[in-house]
Amino acid sequence: MEEHVVVKDLVTTFQTKHGPVNAVDGVSYSIPKGKTLGIVGESGCGKTVTSFSLMGLIDPPGQVTKGSAKLSGRDLLSLDESELEDIRGKKIAMIFQEPMTAFNPVLTVGEQIIEQMLRHLDIDKDEASKRAIELLSLVGIPEPESRFSNYPHQLSGGMRQRAMIAMALSCEPEFLIADEPTTALDVTIQAQILDLIQDIQKKFGMTVQFITHDLGVISELADEVLVMYMGRVCEQASGEDLFSKPRHPYTHALLNSLPKLGQRVEKLPTIEGQVPALINRPEGCAFQGRCPHAIDPCFRSQPPIVELSPNHKVACFNPVEA
Repeated sequence: MEEHVVVKDLVTTFQTKHGPVNAVDGVSYSIPKGKTLGIVGESGCGKTVTSFSLMGLIDPPGQVTKGSAKLSGRDLLSLDESELEDIRGKKIAMIFQEPMTAFNPVLTVGEQIIEQMLRHLDIDKDEASKRAIELLSLVGIPEPESRFSNYPHQLSGGMRQRAMIAMALSCEPEFLIADEPTTALDVTIQAQILDLIQDIQKKFGMTVQFITHDLGVISELADEVLVMYMGRVCEQASGEDLFSKPRHPYTHALLNSLPKLGQRVEKLPTIEGQVPALINRPEGCAFQGRCPHAIDPCFRSQPPIVELSPNHKVACFNPVEA
């Protein structure tokens, strides 16, 4: 199957008063055309920084310092700002975590959707407006003609998220990055948004990178799952393998912390300890201080990522038994 997105050895570094910090540290993955990669991990593990790196949205004091990120063979990391502006929205688009901060509060929703279409498509304002209203209807916004003229603050959280999806899809991008698009929504709206993303993916044949800390969401969406911890990949597998046979202790602990349907417990299992600060990254495996499976090499060396079985890789000296 054709690999549509190929990221290799991505490193994104932030300069701090304590020295340089790698928020993304040697991340590699690929996504076949039309498939969905889920990226999961606790807050601060590098999920969003990885995606912002691909979009060219890392601002100083951060910068991509190593690696490549190819979309249809073209390295996104080698493009200058004007070249990125030509493909953002057209070839690659992003649904941001908080739509209220992504929308311009002084422009109507419709103005912001058609601005992108006029920039990238050979259409006039009337045609762009008509298309924008059709998109608002497609994403399930009632009375799309009137919502087109609304300002972002006049929409509910669920409708703002739908409007942002409409904006992301306005130029039918090849590659869609969804950064925790359902985090702030109630479970009913969350389910509707997930169904919507899947339906639109099938309709447009998009490749999707879906970022979340919610393993339940990923189990519904992803063909393959990447688990990150402190800026590094600790496990990568098909969705089916990851949920049935997690091999990294961190993945195993994340799955154990989920409530089970029909199971009554006094207290859900938790992962002991805290994620260390990136500036104080421990020697060896980043998870060693919280890991019940840690052995001597874990405290001395960073484990390489190795293939344990076809399509299942893990960075661990002492993997959990399958």
